[in-house]
Amino acid sequence: MSAYVHTRVSNGTGIITLDRPKALNSLSLDMVRALSTALLAWRGDAAIAAVVIRSSSEKALCAGGDIRFFHEAGQQTPQGGSALLEDFFTEEYALNHLIHFYPKPYIALMDGVVMGGGMGIAQGGPDCGVRIVSNRTRMAMPEVNIGLFPDVGGSHFLSHAPGQLGMYLGLTGLTVGAADALYLGLADHYVPDSEMPALAALIDATPGAQLRAAIEAFAAPLRVQAGGSELEAQRALIDRHFAASSVAAVMDSLRGDASEFAQKALRAMEQRSPLMMCVTQELLKRGAALGVADCLRLERNLVRRNFEHGEVLEGVRALVIDKDNQPRWNPPTLAEVRAEDVARFFEPAWPEHAHPLRHLSP
Repeated sequence: MSAYVHTRVSNGTGIITLDRPKALNSLSLDMVRALSTALLAWRGDAAIAAVVIRSSSEKALCAGGDIRFFHEAGQQTPQGGSALLEDFFTEEYALNHLIHFYPKPYIALMDGVVMGGGMGIAQGGPDCGVRIVSNRTRMAMPEVNIGLFPDVGGSHFLSHAPGQLGMYLGLTGLTVGAADALYLGLADHYVPDSEMPALAALIDATPGAQLRAAIEAFAAPLRVQAGGSELEAQRALIDRHFAASSVAAVMDSLRGDASEFAQKALRAMEQRSPLMMCVTQELLKRGAALGVADCLRLERNLVRRNFEHGEVLEGVRALVIDKDNQPRWNPPTLAEVRAEDVARFFEPAWPEHAHPLRHLSP
């Protein structure tokens, strides 16, 4: 088990606490394995009726995968050849699938930063997910900022967001708060930070079999405090611009809109990997027609192709390792991204019978 993942059972509820505060609970392979081990053990345990995942820190539930590890492992062998990288993404995506289809209420306290891989461990599916946000919630799928793409099931949950909101989040990588998360359908309840101690007490005092209903009753009168959603207010603008057929067309459309919201989105996209924005757009288009398992299999293929290409290694170098904030994207401009460059990411890396996630059920 990982030193950063603590588990206990109380009153019929399995409680997982992530405890790597200095790294905002960024997921290591050991953490992924500890989470999977606990959830698999509790899945068939009749004494456990619900699961809660939370953080030891109010700053973050989880800021994503451990991208320093990605860079170190990716540099140790020829690009795409690290067994540890292969293990990490295969096991992380299998964990995301386990969470989505968990047979018991899966309650995620999405307090503080919840980004990338953090979204993957928070997004229980419609039959099990109880996703709670607060005024401290900062949610994003910012992968294009480091030369990656929205993974951990993002091709499913972003592509199923209302209108073009998922495309907006995927291409810009921008952060949203609690009200937007609720509007996006990526959260269920709002609990302000002032009520978090009361929520914790409720979780401890309520039998697991009654916990889902108790949380719903507790949170219902608090939802109004979340305030209005900026994404809802900007919905027509987002749908208009981000429905464009190509990333270049999206950016051209934004350039013609002088509003601060449109210009902020444009400025963000101008900093992102041109290639990975194009890959992301194609991924979300495909993901809209796929189930969760097929989305995860597709993402797993794209991860292999990405490390072969090296874009994520450069992005992490620029933003996290050297911190020069000057990534040398390949290709450097959107105009130089060819259709065949994007298509390469979707070419199968394994025969179907050998795909590392071939056993995931629909």
